[in-house]
Amino acid sequence: MGGRVTRVFRNFNVENRASREISKEKPTPAPRHPTARPDAMADSPEIKEDVLRKDDRFLTLLKDVYVESRDPPVRVKDGEHLPCKQEEKRLTKLGHLEALDVKKVSKGKISIVEALTLLNNHKLQPQIWTAEKIAAEYSLELKEVNSLLEFFVPFTVQEFPKKTKKAI
Repeated sequence: MGGRVTRVFRNFNVENRASREISKEKPTPAPRHPTARPDAMADSPEIKEDVLRKDDRFLTLLKDVYVESRDPPVRVKDGEHLPCKQEEKRLTKLGHLEALDVKKVSKGKISIVEALTLLNNHKLQPQIWTAEKIAAEYSLELKEVNSLLEFFVPFTVQEFPKKTKKAI
């Protein structure tokens, strides 16, 4: 509603206002500051001569300059080795869903399919699939498994019967 009202005021007498603005005299621009044109300076022979002339004094000073750079030798102590990151991997326990997920996972981590599987197993049989058994089975820490079981719950699909005219 507000858009209609503002549109009416915006479009009121548009042609007359536009023609009034167009018919106004244009303001005269401010005078420009006189500057020397750079192309005029390039045409002068004195400037070209100064640019192309070599100064012997500067050339001799430049020839005297010699820069020598040396890096200190890198020393590695006998006991130190460069850190190499080799994590222990374990095969995933996927069963019939192995085509959907990765084959190897680092110890202390689980894949998404494994997470859904263990959450579903714990939901269906909490006496068998305890936090301690899940931690041992999937090489996880007990604290992380407890947090996982507390804060994540798999979805439950529930189908409600369709309402029919006979039931009403």
